[in-house]
Amino acid sequence: MGMPLIGDRFPDMTVTTTHGPMSLPKDVEGKWLVLFSHPADFTPTCTTEFVAFAKRAEEFNKMNAVLVGLSIDQVFSHIKWVEWIEENIGVKIPFPIIADHGDVAMRLGMIHPGKASNTVRAVFLIDPKAIVRLIIYYPQEIGRSVNEVVRALQALQFCDKNGLATPEGWPNSELIGDRAIIPPPKDYKTAMERKKNVGKGKDCYDWWFCTKKL
Repeated sequence: MGMPLIGDRFPDMTVTTTHGPMSLPKDVEGKWLVLFSHPADFTPTCTTEFVAFAKRAEEFNKMNAVLVGLSIDQVFSHIKWVEWIEENIGVKIPFPIIADHGDVAMRLGMIHPGKASNTVRAVFLIDPKAIVRLIIYYPQEIGRSVNEVVRALQALQFCDKNGLATPEGWPNSELIGDRAIIPPPKDYKTAMERKKNVGKGKDCYDWWFCTKKL
């Protein structure tokens, strides 16, 4: 089987973590899973990312989301690194970290040509029904934005709840601010009805581009 794509069910797997064995996605059933990989323990960029994820952990928890990290390091290395972060930076890492031997990373496409055997910086957002909803890859040399992961999760939950789409940069779009996008019409009659709302100060730029303020 190839790596899961957006819209696929996340594959079942049993993993070793700093919090003990986990069965994914079974152990987080009914919650969102934020699974993110990092190249290696005891590296500067990865340390900054883990501190950022830890500081936003409660925010993820309020969004019904579980954080899980991963790299191809032994569990002993993970434990020592977590201990180092708490002792030297004063931040406790509250989420589990998967100790992978390469099987999980290969299965999820986290090992890329030209990057040796280390995992790239991948983020998977998996919904409460175990469906992959978003995948982001960063090269090893660029630290990811935890704010963007939070924003993406908020946007997915907003779209699911309201049946709408979100614009660039939502909720701070350059064009339409915090307004949401109404999905394009699927028939001629609906399209012509929407043309009535086209114009300055109205909700639609055209029949295929209508927005809504919630």
